[in-house]
Amino acid sequence: MEDRVVINGFTVIPLKLNKQCKSCHHVYLKEHSVRETDAAKPKDRTLFILNLPPYCNEECLKRLFSDCGKIENIHIQQKPSSSAPEVKNRFFKSAKDIEGFRVAYIVFHTPAAVKKAKQFKFDPPRILSTDESPVLTGMKKWCQEYKASLPNVHALQKEIDAYMEEFDKKIQEEAAQAKEEEGVPDDEGWVTVTRHSKNKGVPRTEAQEKRVTQREKKKRKEKELLNFYAFQVRESKMEQIAKLRQKFEEDKQKISLMRASRKFRPY
Repeated sequence: MEDRVVINGFTVIPLKLNKQCKSCHHVYLKEHSVRETDAAKPKDRTLFILNLPPYCNEECLKRLFSDCGKIENIHIQQKPSSSAPEVKNRFFKSAKDIEGFRVAYIVFHTPAAVKKAKQFKFDPPRILSTDESPVLTGMKKWCQEYKASLPNVHALQKEIDAYMEEFDKKIQEEAAQAKEEEGVPDDEGWVTVTRHSKNKGVPRTEAQEKRVTQREKKKRKEKELLNFYAFQVRESKMEQIAKLRQKFEEDKQKISLMRASRKFRPY
């Protein structure tokens, strides 16, 4: 058997989970070369790997290919793509993480490392789980994933405090700048005028907010149902005209009665 096995430009590498496994899983690797370039996946320094098993993680890839050269970055994705992968939140694990067979992109420091990785021999198979660096499976793996999904509360609170401090500082700077620019004419002679009120208003409680929301919802519903059809519009106008005519006749009768009840008649 030849030292290397190449199929359609892909170098075939057999993998085993541990030494006790009798069967091998094969992955296929070649140099990443596409028309659309991306800084996260440079053509000459990126190794493309297909059919990556679920139990092969970044640590396994680093152990397998660290002898080829210095590794800058590893991208594990569900499907091949020329663009950079989405940046995940470092505090909360994404719910879109898909398990199963995936693809990987290994970015080396030099192009020579990619050429060296392509020269891997077919035999013997590479072992992923060793006594020094075991690959967790079953209940241990689930426990590890659960712990990894929990955010670091102290680091998260520290970042929130830093963000709010920067935000408050920005608001104060904007307020100070607006105060300095107030009353000063610009290049065209316009003067910026702002209104400052002493009464900032009382914040709404939850009950008040609920009442306001219900009242607005009721008004909006009545407005939508009122005069929905054209004949309703005509009928409403006719009713309004009839009411005005009736009121006009009533006013005329009142005026007649007032004139008849006058005692003083100079003519």
